Amino acid sequence: MRVLLATRNAGKIAELRQILAEAAPAVALVGLDAVDEYPETPETELTFTGNALLKARDGVARTGLPTIADDSGLAVDALNGMPGVLSARWAGPAKNDEANNALLLGQIADIDEAGRGAKFVCAAALVWPDGREVVVHGEMPGRIGREPRGSNGFGYDPLFIPEGYDVTSAELSSEEKNAISHRGKAFRELASGI
Repeated sequence: MRVLLATRNAGKIAELRQILAEAAPAVALVGLDAVDEYPETPETELTFTGNALLKARDGVARTGLPTIADDSGLAVDALNGMPGVLSARWAGPAKNDEANNALLLGQIADIDEAGRGAKFVCAAALVWPDGREVVVHGEMPGRIGREPRGSNGFGYDPLFIPEGYDVTSAELSSEEKNAISHRGKAFRELASGI
């Protein structure tokens, strides 16, 4: 069975393929690069769930394939849960990881260690051509470090220190990160129902 993952992000595709190989080996996962091109759905909703459903519904409508989509981001306690759904565009529309990280560090520079709590959040949606919809959520609690460390990962990974660890997400191997990540948790739960 072919299932579309509504993204061009090779890292997300590889991560979900690895999870599906264990949980649903009969599924052949394809990304947006493997189907007729269509414009990616803008994330206009105010919640992770809303954005994931928008993208998954659009993928089904445009391809006829069961479609998985996710929306994820960082929720920082000292910023009342922001940047949230704006995580990729926190420093502007260019989706610049370095600028986003620099802005975040500047915004919480005066916050002590006890107040630097944060979590990565993921909503993953699976929409079927017959209209069935499933949405699951995953979280990875932790805190924000004081400087970027590590080169594995993307986004806020160089700043985010997972709960129970002394290293950032960007210092973990892909396998270590997938085992505890918000996206890994959500995708494993979603895969178990395919």
